[in-house]
Amino acid sequence: MRDASHADGQLVLAAGFASAQGPREENQDFGGVHMGTALERMRQGVIAAVADGVSGGKRGRVAAELAVRALIEGFYAMPDTLGPARAMQAPLAAYNRWLHGMGRSDDMENAASTFTALALRGRRAHLVHVGDSRAWRFAGGKLTCLTKDHVRPEPDLRHVLIRALGIEPELRLDHATIELAEHDRLLLTSDGVHGPLSDKRIAAILGQQKSAEATAEELVEAALEAGGRDNATAVLIDVVRLPAPDHEGILAGLSALPAITPPEPGTSFDGFRIDRVLSEGRYAILLVAEDGEAGGQVVLKFPRPNALSERAIRLAFARELLLAQRVASPFVLAAHPVRPDRQTALYCVQPLLTGETMADRLAAGLPPLKLAVEHAIRLTRAVAALHRLEVVHRDIKPDNVMLTSDGGLKLIDLGVARLPRVEDFHGDEIPGTPGFMAPEQFAGNAGDDLTDQFALGVTLYRWLTGHWPFGEQEAFQRPRFGRPTPPSKYRAEIPSWLDDAVLTAIQPDREARFGDVIDLLRALERGGSLEVRQRRPVPLIERNPVRFWQAVSLGLALALALSLILR
Repeated sequence: MRDASHADGQLVLAAGFASAQGPREENQDFGGVHMGTALERMRQGVIAAVADGVSGGKRGRVAAELAVRALIEGFYAMPDTLGPARAMQAPLAAYNRWLHGMGRSDDMENAASTFTALALRGRRAHLVHVGDSRAWRFAGGKLTCLTKDHVRPEPDLRHVLIRALGIEPELRLDHATIELAEHDRLLLTSDGVHGPLSDKRIAAILGQQKSAEATAEELVEAALEAGGRDNATAVLIDVVRLPAPDHEGILAGLSALPAITPPEPGTSFDGFRIDRVLSEGRYAILLVAEDGEAGGQVVLKFPRPNALSERAIRLAFARELLLAQRVASPFVLAAHPVRPDRQTALYCVQPLLTGETMADRLAAGLPPLKLAVEHAIRLTRAVAALHRLEVVHRDIKPDNVMLTSDGGLKLIDLGVARLPRVEDFHGDEIPGTPGFMAPEQFAGNAGDDLTDQFALGVTLYRWLTGHWPFGEQEAFQRPRFGRPTPPSKYRAEIPSWLDDAVLTAIQPDREARFGDVIDLLRALERGGSLEVRQRRPVPLIERNPVRFWQAVSLGLALALALSLILR
């Protein structure tokens, strides 16, 4: 069974179900997956459940089946604003009261049922559980049990339930929220499966990566072959595709993670072996580490202690993680997702880039003009990819541009980006680097696409000439935005069209800049081949009109003097 929705923004799942009576006279298990309609999936999600009727009471199968049906009918009748956890709790609590009352009658004496269910919506699964059925998560080759059996603690009484549907008048459910990742496998089992099968055996079957249906059937068959004497039921959900992440969801996931002092080189942390410190910036410390699970080297980005308020740090990391997953551009740095059950502190994982920053390259000298323009086009494409998503970078500068050893380019440091409809930093924490900030930012503008264009223009000016268009600025200075010197004054080989493109991007008057960076990109791409269009020598009258006319006047004066002498 599969949710066939493939549209962007929707959760795509594959489901498998298997149940066997085994040597029992009746199969008292009941379970399954309810995908719902497309509207139900979008608003409330998908329900998966397993219930196991207690054999010590009458009508165990009835108790189990009605529990699952009560959840499904009640869950989808609830308003979606209630939230999945409460939408599951309410119908189950009502059913529990009914079942507890019926358990006092002759027809359903002592009727009870274990119950474990998942509601999957967006990028999360919400778990409810009571009894000794179990929920599992298989991710990264590791199997994790998500539930705790509600049974007597004595070794010889582990089969005796102390909590289940119908046992008590008021229902006590365990709740948990699980942050999903693509390719997760979520499994629900009755004790007829996990009783005879070890965790290692269950993990081995899940690790074969067969279809969800085939895997569920193999689990049930393996339990009976291992000597299982009970009904055996397995429900398996494969997470095929997740909807695009949302900022609030990422921020909520980070809220429980503490900001810590970065680990020292030579130590291990969350399965990463810390090798060395890569860099230490104003707001973050980057560590090179070996990934013990996936293999290979990565970069761990930790917030620098006390650099920003805790709120600002979490906002920055949430932005970086969100954009790394949403922006599809070869010129913007991506991040690797970390399983929630692996991550214990506030950090993000990025690929290790080999190369140098644009600032480092400038310190070694100006690049050849043809190469400089190629990188200028790539950087402008990176900014355009952000602006298409209504994202403003807000700190474009040579230090935040990586030139990779394979000739590529990556715009990095997305932690201070401004996102649409997302809570921003406080006014005293609005980011930006003096020298790259547009005039309106000093008047309170928090950053938009035109201030990004200005910072990009200053970056390109520096990249092409090694100079500052308005003079280098210190953090405490408010710059004076006069008329910038054309880049060609510092580098005569720069053609007029490139002069015009860069000067337009850094106009102090925002209305005089390009309408957007796409226009700047077109100007750079349409400029023509630098190898074919060699720049003509600029005549003195264009380079310095005052000196030109002074020279003409001097020549005329000399000619007049000479004519007078000859007469």
